[in-house]
Amino acid sequence: MRVESQSGSAWRAVGVCALVALVGLGSRVAAHHSFANLYFEKETIELEGVVTEFQYRNPHSWVFLNAPDSFGRMQTYAAEWTGRAGLERSGVTKDTLRAGDRVRVWAAPNRNPTDLRVHLKRIERPRDHWTWSPQERREERGPDEPPAPR
Repeated sequence: MRVESQSGSAWRAVGVCALVALVGLGSRVAAHHSFANLYFEKETIELEGVVTEFQYRNPHSWVFLNAPDSFGRMQTYAAEWTGRAGLERSGVTKDTLRAGDRVRVWAAPNRNPTDLRVHLKRIERPRDHWTWSPQERREERGPDEPPAPR
């Protein structure tokens, strides 16, 4: 019969807890990706279309819009945006965009040409001249004001 000391049992429990934590952390890190891995960040495409859905959430918000592709065929694009907290700091609320709003989007295209997800860089709604872009947000702060905390 094998007798295990309490200290061996404790170390085994610590090892199991550490393994569970690493697995959980790994899935969290994989879920929060680098934009450069998915999108051509140095390139920009322009889309003009109609919002079908706005998901205002963390870690990233999404704007879904119907817009023509480069061949003129209507497609549903998914524009990945910053998270809810960042949008709130720049004045964007869950009610800023509504299904049916006509918008123009400037975005980094997906590295996979068949994937219609893009990384939103700027958006405007011509009807009321509402615009969001990270550059404009920095210009509003002024030269001596630090950026909002992240």
